[in-house]
Amino acid sequence: MARRPVTVFGGTGFLGRRVVRHLADQGFPVRAASRHPCRASPRADDGTVEPVQANVADDHSVAAAVAGAGAVVNAVSLYVERGTATFRAIHVDAAARVARQAQRAGVATLVHLSGIGADPASRSPYIRSRGEGEQAVRAAFPKAIMIRPAAMIGPDDAFLVPLARMLRRAPVFPLFGSGRTRLQPAYVEDVAAAIVRAMAGPGGVAYELGGGAVYSYRELVQLVARHVGRRPLLLPVPFPAWQVLALVAEQLPQPPIARNQVELMEHDTIADPGMPGFSTLEMTPLSAGQVLPLIVRSAEGSRPPRIAP
Repeated sequence: MARRPVTVFGGTGFLGRRVVRHLADQGFPVRAASRHPCRASPRADDGTVEPVQANVADDHSVAAAVAGAGAVVNAVSLYVERGTATFRAIHVDAAARVARQAQRAGVATLVHLSGIGADPASRSPYIRSRGEGEQAVRAAFPKAIMIRPAAMIGPDDAFLVPLARMLRRAPVFPLFGSGRTRLQPAYVEDVAAAIVRAMAGPGGVAYELGGGAVYSYRELVQLVARHVGRRPLLLPVPFPAWQVLALVAEQLPQPPIARNQVELMEHDTIADPGMPGFSTLEMTPLSAGQVLPLIVRSAEGSRPPRIAP
């Protein structure tokens, strides 16, 4: 019997397009659902991946995208609010819409992208929306699988690639606070592969996915600086000053920093060892240090080869 298709919302995004590829490599027929289906994977040419026009803000659009699907992955996320595209609209309302339509369509498996530290009681609008989104998804689809990655890294990421470019040019580099925040960056290819494996497991599980090593922010900056051949002066900058800078930056078409990023950097982002994670899925994740050669090449404008998970 032919496999039912898997619909991936956000299927042309940083994580989503990798999930699409991993699913296609495993022989699944995939619908890469997004507002811009023309950006779909080249695999669309061989019929394995079907680009689908879909808007998670519209019930009819979502219903059409999940009709007949055996599984749904919601990899849609927002980092800077613009107009009606708010954290609540995307992470809560749209997430609930996808979950409701998946439930109505009889979809067997729903995977929802969240993040480590998601907390419905947080003062941060971004972190709170992630926590409220999980609650909304669970209410509509009780057996949904939650994926909570740490900061995702890889070629063309929005974290280490810009960091490498700035470090190459700046003799002085500002740190978030004192630089002591602990991070456990996860390679995006590992996260994509973990999502595919999680789909084959039990429903209702929440996975916290941290990479192969934990770093302080200062250590991570120093590691990237070594890879680009620089030794900048690292200057601690208080978080309130970063909030002001981010507020101004968000007025730009492509802001280099956003307030939610500052808020996230005020808290450690480490996978809870007591929670299911990569080890539960029998995976050994790569560390930021192992992935950095790819990231540096990406920052230089070349297309690096992919490290297989």
